[in-house]
Amino acid sequence: MANPPLSRETLLPKLAAHVLNNGLGGASLRPLAKAAGTSDRMLIYHFGNKEQLVADLLEHIAGIYSTALDAAMGADRPKTRNECFERILEQGRHPMMQPFMVLWWEIVAGSARGIAGYREAADAMMTKQLAWLETQMPEGDPDPAGGARYLMTLLEGTLMLGVVGHERTASDGLDASGL
Repeated sequence: MANPPLSRETLLPKLAAHVLNNGLGGASLRPLAKAAGTSDRMLIYHFGNKEQLVADLLEHIAGIYSTALDAAMGADRPKTRNECFERILEQGRHPMMQPFMVLWWEIVAGSARGIAGYREAADAMMTKQLAWLETQMPEGDPDPAGGARYLMTLLEGTLMLGVVGHERTASDGLDASGL
């Protein structure tokens, strides 16, 4: 059976797998092209330039992550903010999600360091995530936008503390807050 023709749609899954395994630090054109089984010139042909390739790639990866979050939320909308928080936190801690979390923290660190494109990528991803989270708030929530921001703050802090070995600090903090 012949390989499908190269296109953005056939390249993005291969590029995503490479970045999730190796991070963005190795996202120069040659390693990406090798991972996709093509040349750096073909990547430029399909994406226009490296900046657009990385932007499209991160959007693709964010889509994969969002699909997993949608599945974790299930068919029934959470009845409370706490239930929403617990479902998302459980998914964020799942071993399958760890490559996404590592990539996210790499983007956050790059943004903090002022690396070109990282802040824009982080902003775009966070904006999409907040919009999604707002739609997950319990039916009748008096302030879905505020609730989304509140839960995002708790989720990011809790997951970050877990990454650096302070799961207990996060758990104690959540217990003290009543969550």
